[in-house]
Amino acid sequence: MPHTELPALQLQRDPLPLRGRVAVVTGVSRRKGIGYATARRLASLGASLFLHHYTPHDREQPWGADPDGPEAVVGAVADALADQEASIHHLGGDLALPDAPERLISAAKDAFGHVDILVCNHARSGGDGPLGTLDAAMLDAHWTANTRSVLLLTQAFTAQHDGRPGGRVIFMTSGQGLGPMRDEIAYATAKGALSAITPTLADHLADQAITLNTVNPGPVDTGYATPGLHETVRRRFPAQRWGEPDDPARLIAWLATDEASWITGQIINTEGGFRRWD
Repeated sequence: MPHTELPALQLQRDPLPLRGRVAVVTGVSRRKGIGYATARRLASLGASLFLHHYTPHDREQPWGADPDGPEAVVGAVADALADQEASIHHLGGDLALPDAPERLISAAKDAFGHVDILVCNHARSGGDGPLGTLDAAMLDAHWTANTRSVLLLTQAFTAQHDGRPGGRVIFMTSGQGLGPMRDEIAYATAKGALSAITPTLADHLADQAITLNTVNPGPVDTGYATPGLHETVRRRFPAQRWGEPDDPARLIAWLATDEASWITGQIINTEGGFRRWD
């Protein structure tokens, strides 16, 4: 096959590469979170957005829910919409419920007609422990929220996708394949399943012109760490700072663009050189 050189104009970046595309982003409940940062990045690239949130989970955690509620979170994302034709919708709900993933994708399709991008950012945290403390309820809770819901979301997304260019699915994992997470067995198991299934699902979705990649953001400061843990982890980064939500958000947003159309089936670590061992 002869080499084809791109015209110079095609080398220039479109400032709004996601114009006319629709993204569903789950877990957009807190302005300190990765989901929020990701939604703003996608909005800044021209996408319309359908946001999912579930504040009861955050209320149960030490860090708490966003003090101003989901409407304030959605409003702040709306401020980042860069395309005048773009819009934003949102829906709350517990994705651990069996029919919730399909209902979310159906609501997004009803709002926009078609969904191009799915970012599965939501996760259950807490209620976990080391070996010796596990029980069936703990394991099931993490499986249903962190794994089963993601697979069902992907299935529903795939069912409505019509094969047009720009189909993207992005999973989130937690680096459990890079080092131990002894106190989070249920969480690490559930997230590890997403990493393991990534190549298989990517192969399946390739037939519909959809790419699927999984992002490990590394330790990101979303307000959950105690002061002692924060300092210990900070010292393990060469830059002497934690990851910020916008660090993985930039990668996720880029994966949603056409520039990343040749990347699929990958687990991509964006950890800033984090050192797990001294």
